[in-house]
Parts: sequence; structure tokens; C-alpha cells
Amino acid sequence: MNQNKNDAASDSERSSSQTQEEQEMWLALRRDRLTRERRRNLIIIASVAVIALLLLFFLIRHWRSSSTSEEAVAPIVSVRVAKVEKQTIAAPVSAVGTIFPRDQAMVAAKISAQIKTMGLLKNQVVKAGQVIAILESRDLAAQRNEAVAALNQERANERGVTTGTIPQTNAQDQRALRDAQAKVRTASATYDRRLVLYQKGGISKKDLEASQMELTTAENELRLAEQTVVLRTKAINPNDRALAAARVQAAQQRVATLDAQLSYATIRAPITGIVTDQFQYQGEFAAPGGRLVNIADISEVIVKVPFADTVVAQLKVGDTATVLPTDTSGEEMTGKVTLISRSNDPLNRTVEVWVTLGNGAGRLRANGAAQVTAATLTKNDAIVVPASAVTLDASNANEGTVMVVDAANVAHETKVTVGIRTPDKIEITEGLQGGETVVIEGNYALPDGTKVEVSEVQKDDNATEEKKPAEK
Repeated sequence: MNQNKNDAASDSERSSSQTQEEQEMWLALRRDRLTRERRRNLIIIASVAVIALLLLFFLIRHWRSSSTSEEAVAPIVSVRVAKVEKQTIAAPVSAVGTIFPRDQAMVAAKISAQIKTMGLLKNQVVKAGQVIAILESRDLAAQRNEAVAALNQERANERGVTTGTIPQTNAQDQRALRDAQAKVRTASATYDRRLVLYQKGGISKKDLEASQMELTTAENELRLAEQTVVLRTKAINPNDRALAAARVQAAQQRVATLDAQLSYATIRAPITGIVTDQFQYQGEFAAPGGRLVNIADISEVIVKVPFADTVVAQLKVGDTATVLPTDTSGEEMTGKVTLISRSNDPLNRTVEVWVTLGNGAGRLRANGAAQVTAATLTKNDAIVVPASAVTLDASNANEGTVMVVDAANVAHETKVTVGIRTPDKIEITEGLQGGETVVIEGNYALPDGTKVEVSEVQKDDNATEEKKPAEK
């Protein structure tokens, strides 16, 4: 710019001193120089633009070539698969129930006495017949001794009344009885001898008949003597005899009552089980009917669970049910339905169902809670897939998709309709025929038509599953 200003000043000076021709020649040269400068500037700008376009072209070409290479090499996704099988499936229903022991007993005192001996029994195992407490019973023992003495006295009085007849009369009656017996023996022997003589013709028939008459008279006298002894024994003091017998019986009942009360002083366990509660301890005073301990036999328990009345119609006695205690983190236990109530709860519309199961390990506690799961809506030859193979449209929807792998290991999205559901299996009612291979791991957001590869873990699992039946 400074050079242009100097040129302009020089031009003005020359315009005043030079001629018109020189001025025109100078202007022509100046125009030529300006033209050359503009051309140079245009060439520079055009060169920069061309270089920028070339760079942009190469960048676009490189991006397109990289995108084309990426599209040309499709990714292979490693997945786990499973076969679609036809098998039996049942819809599970669950409810929380209460655990009850198979047998339990409340042990109480029957007499009023102080507890003489009783240890700490809570949570202890006791067997049927085992002594668990002894009550003070010295006063009862003393009363029993007095009752036994009174009984012996009454028995002596009864014997005195029974045998208390007039000695002389009794002796005469006994002598008359003996004489009559001897007379019968003599008359019988005489009759036998005369019968033999009569048969031989040694005596007449009149003598035989006389002998028979004597035998009949002797027998009548013997019967009279026997009845006299019996009547005389019964006729002596009949009221005294009855009163004495009644006193003896009363004394016997008194002794039996005290024996029973003494037996109540020793308290035994009625059943074998665990002492779940202890209400009184040694030294305390036990009242009649007062609870001492509770004993529960939990070797086998009953879970009483309320199921909805619409579900109970599909259950029957003998069905298998799983029991999971809610207060422990143990494994599920298997039991059987042993009772289905014939009455409904009108408020909750539920029916009480009993599930009985063994509890030898003592994992289930009495009066605890447990979740019971029973199977209903059983269907045979159903098309079943693992639950992880189905992607539902919603958590409560009946439709979803599965990824089916074809022979070329390409996964295809397939619409399905589901039926019965369990925690690990789902029934497919529409969309599959059985025998297909479905993706059970890696199917989330897997595009349709993706090339897949079965993972080595799945292959090892399949080999292990095939090996186990062979070993069994």
C-alpha cells in the first residue's frame, strides 16, 4: 500500500512535466501490472480451493471405504442355546401358611402341690414316659397309710359279721350234716349188696324195696341237713353283713383315690418331642390345671395354608407341594397334600389345605411361616422352552419373541404366544412346533438375522447332561 501511494505521487509529478504520450504509456504499463497481480491472486485462491476439495474428497472416500469394510464383515455373537421340547408342565400357585407340629401336648398339674423337682426343659428333647417333674406328696402318702389301715379294719369287721353265729347251734348243725352223710353212705352200700343178692335169687324183692326205701330216706335227711346249715348262715344278721361289705368297698375306693393322687405327683411326658414352652419351675406352687410345659413332636409337621377357592378345585389329596420356610434361607422341602377343607373362609374366599412333610432335621419351627407352592393346570405334551428364551412384550403379557437358530447358525426373531409359566419354564402355545433351537443366553437386543456361535460353556453343559444319564 505504501508503494502505491509513492507511485501515485510520482505520477502526479510526471503529469505536470511529461507529455501526454508518456502519460498514456505509463498508464498502460500500470494497468498491465495490476492485471498480472490480480491473475496471480486468482491462481493462489483457485489452488487453495482445489487443494481443499481434494482433501475433502479423500476424506469422504476413506470414510465410505471403512464403512463398506465394516458392513462387509458381519459380527458373530456367542450365545447359549437349548432345544424346544414337549413335556409336562404345571402352573404353580403359592401361598404363605403356618407350620404346626404333627402332635403336641400341654402338660398340666392335676393336684395342688409344690414342685419338688423340675429342671430347665425348654428346647429339650423328652421321650414318652420320661419324668419331667415331681410334686411334693408326703401328706398324700400319710393319708394313704391311714386309708389302708381303715381298710384292714373294715375287712376284719366284715369277717366277724359273716362268721359270727352261735357256736353250739353251729356245731349241732355240722354234726347232723355229718351223720346224714354217713347214713347215706351206709344205706347206699346196703342197697348195692341186696341188689346183687336179689339178682342171684338170694333175697326177695320185698327186702330189696325196703333197702331202697332206707336209702331214699337217708338222702332226704342229708339234703335237709345241708339246707339247714345254709339257711342258718344266711339268716344271721343280714343287714350287718351288707353294711360291713359296703364299708369295705368305701375303704377300698378311698385307697384307690389316694393311689391315683400319689401317681399324679410324678409328672411324665405323654409324647416324644421338644419342650417348646415352660411355664413353671422348681420351687413354685402348682395348682390343679395349671400349665407346666408344652411338648411338640416336630419330626413331622403340617403346614396349614389358605389357598384361593378357585385354585383348590384343581388340587387333590396326594399332590406334591414344595415348602420353603420364610424365617430361614434353607432349601425347598417337598411334602404332600393330606387334607383339603370342606369349608370356605367367607371373608377371604380361601380354603385351608394341609401339607404334611418330614422334619427330621428340625429345619421347620413350630408356629413358623412357610411358603407353599403347589402345581395346578397340569398339561402333558406341551411345547416348553426355558424362561430365559422368551422376551415378553410386558411382564404380564401373553405374547413375546424368541430367537430361533437355523441350520446355518443364524438367529431369527419369532413371535410366540405363551401359556403356563413357571419360574424356569414357559409353555409356547403358538409360534413353535417343537424341536427348534432357541437362544437362552445372549438373546437380549439381538438383531434379527445375526450370525451366532454356540459358546463352549454350552457345549460342555450339553456333554455333561448327556453323560449323567449314561452314568446313572
